[in-house]
Amino acid sequence: MMLQVTDMHVYYGPIHAVKGVSFQVQEGEIVTLIGANGAGKSTILKTVSGLMHPKSGSVEFMGQHINSMAPHRIVKAGVAHVPEGRRIFTRLTVEENLEMGAFTADRASYQEDLERVFQQFPRLKERRRQVAGTLSGGEQQMLAMGRGLMSRPRLMMLDEPSMGLAPLLVEQVFDIILQLHKSGTTILLVEQNAQMALSIADRAYVLETGRITLSGTGKELEQSESVRKAYLGG
Repeated sequence: MMLQVTDMHVYYGPIHAVKGVSFQVQEGEIVTLIGANGAGKSTILKTVSGLMHPKSGSVEFMGQHINSMAPHRIVKAGVAHVPEGRRIFTRLTVEENLEMGAFTADRASYQEDLERVFQQFPRLKERRRQVAGTLSGGEQQMLAMGRGLMSRPRLMMLDEPSMGLAPLLVEQVFDIILQLHKSGTTILLVEQNAQMALSIADRAYVLETGRITLSGTGKELEQSESVRKAYLGG
């Protein structure tokens, strides 16, 4: 098992945001968490990547407990987190942003990793010297994903990658996710566009107010009446 989350409870001060969540991601899968705003999806990713700590429960990656590990050590272990809102360094160039993503990686392979990202995202290569804050929303999302790839992750966690993007760009971003998956990266996806997320997911979990209420294959949940009513506009 690549990622195993067991009975995770997370609080923001007195607010019980994640209430006993358990789920797993196997190597080579695309797994998606869907749910309304405020359901706890982003909190789960932040807790897996060490930006928050669970009050109880466990997070294991490749059989190793990472609950209390520092975020940079979790990155080094093979987990990349592409945060909601992209969070690129707007005043740095495209290439400097990518370099920041490689800070835990082996310097000897930096050039090779950079070329791999440029191959995946030719637009970033064209704009490598451009200040990142001047990129379009879609290009900034590509940069955030490229920066995540620079750490050579085994598991890439993507938080709302399609947020705020035009429909055509949303399709592009999902195509990129499928390409990353084909090239061997396991994906944990948090996404408000439930339709798109379920269409590419091997397995999915529905989160409601901090609890998992439903799980199954992407296809099963796409066909579930309650999911259709709540998240798919049908």
